Amino acid sequence: MCGRYTNEMTWAEIHALYSIHDAPASNLQPRYNIAPTQTVDFVVNDKGGSRELIQGRWGLVPFFAKEIGKMTTINARIETVDTSGAFREAFKKKRCLIPADGYFEWTTSEVDGKKDPWLLQLPSGKGFSFAGLWASNDNLGITSCTIITAPAVEHIAHIHGRMPVILEEDAYEDWLSLEAQGDDAKALLLDRHLDNELQFHRVDRAVGNSRYEGTDTKKPIVNSL
Repeated sequence: MCGRYTNEMTWAEIHALYSIHDAPASNLQPRYNIAPTQTVDFVVNDKGGSRELIQGRWGLVPFFAKEIGKMTTINARIETVDTSGAFREAFKKKRCLIPADGYFEWTTSEVDGKKDPWLLQLPSGKGFSFAGLWASNDNLGITSCTIITAPAVEHIAHIHGRMPVILEEDAYEDWLSLEAQGDDAKALLLDRHLDNELQFHRVDRAVGNSRYEGTDTKKPIVNSL
């Protein structure tokens, strides 16, 4: 799954990754410990087919919802993303890319039984994109998004059995354009990802508190396995 992530990309880095030319109204701020229900940035194709950076709630609220439900919608499982009532229409019509430069997962310590956080990143902490879906609920006045997850690749599975889909950069247009549908769209997620390139290290347990916004969330713990 993906329940927390980081994004310290600057506007210049966002521009380089997505070729977005119109800067957002406010300067982008580094985010060290992004948690569900918070407002996040994500990239969509506008009506003219150009990419734009918009904001919304992390935790998808379907267009038909009459209230913000209690079900977990921060992640959409690849196995059911095209059939689940919460995600089916978004998978067809509203796909997005969610900028990040790392995400956290937890294991249980054999020493004290507490949760140990791990940071997973691409080499050199390079920025990347989660494959996502988004929705606009006019009745509630909420724009929202979710991150698509898949079974973890082999070298990550000991940390968590699932992981977010991190798309290759050359798959961005195919994902956002909506031309690929059904099994072809799923093939993008399954075959054109960077998950095998992920590296990881232990970080401080303070990250476990969603209110913790310290700049040291990525700092490795020495001698982590």
